[in-house]
Amino acid sequence: MHEMALAESIVGILEDQARVQNYARVRTVWLEVGPFANVEIEALRFSFDVVTRGTLAEGARLECDSPAARAWCMPCGESVAIAQRFDACPLCGGHQLQVTSGDEFRVKELEVD
Repeated sequence: MHEMALAESIVGILEDQARVQNYARVRTVWLEVGPFANVEIEALRFSFDVVTRGTLAEGARLECDSPAARAWCMPCGESVAIAQRFDACPLCGGHQLQVTSGDEFRVKELEVD
């Protein structure tokens, strides 16, 4: 369950940014989690609730946005949305796709006091 380590990393980011931006409390954390990031969202929510106890983010909401993955189709010369790795191009049916997004895992936005 690497989600616990990910949640601890998020708290580290929040604490670092609190020192830089001078805030005392985090109310909401918005994450961007790509479909290929290998993150179980419910496990991450549980882990976040556990590791934020006694920190500036205790009780904070965790919002996760999961944008669609994209790939570059070499025959079409187009960027296309894909549901999983090794999918065929939805435009031409070819398999010469280079994944360009989908493994993101980042803090996108914070609501703080």
